[in-house]
Amino acid sequence: MEKDPTQPNTSETKRRISVPEYAMALAHVASLRSEDPFRQVGAVALDHSNRVIGTAYNGLAPGFDAPDGFWDDRDARRRFMLHAEVNLCSLFTRGSARVVAITTMPCTSCMQMLCAYSVEEIYFRDDYAASEADQIAELYGVRLQQITDYPYISELPIVH
Repeated sequence: MEKDPTQPNTSETKRRISVPEYAMALAHVASLRSEDPFRQVGAVALDHSNRVIGTAYNGLAPGFDAPDGFWDDRDARRRFMLHAEVNLCSLFTRGSARVVAITTMPCTSCMQMLCAYSVEEIYFRDDYAASEADQIAELYGVRLQQITDYPYISELPIVH
């Protein structure tokens, strides 16, 4: 019996990407929306059925137009920036997000907030040495895992 040419060859079929890989790829794409020329961070939240609740990125409050020269001085504008995790958590209620993926490890405050929102799994790409996220995750029993290799990462631009 000959093989049907309309059916995929299972030996040639790509594997289905994992949920963490899927989430990281979406977070990466969300980061491309950030207007911050110094650091673009993206985030995504998935519910308990692995459906997307929302995507977010770091930037200024919605509807705020930065004055001329605002982006020139990184240190002067940092206190006005909303982290991707803050923007993301504004899109869901406590307990509704099971997975959050972020292109950078959450800072200490954002990790605390994600724990307060009862997020069970947090994935990130870039390490953030100043964060205490790993200790916070351990205390609250939250899975915190770095994922640096996920589909299409080499095909998409990474802007820091």
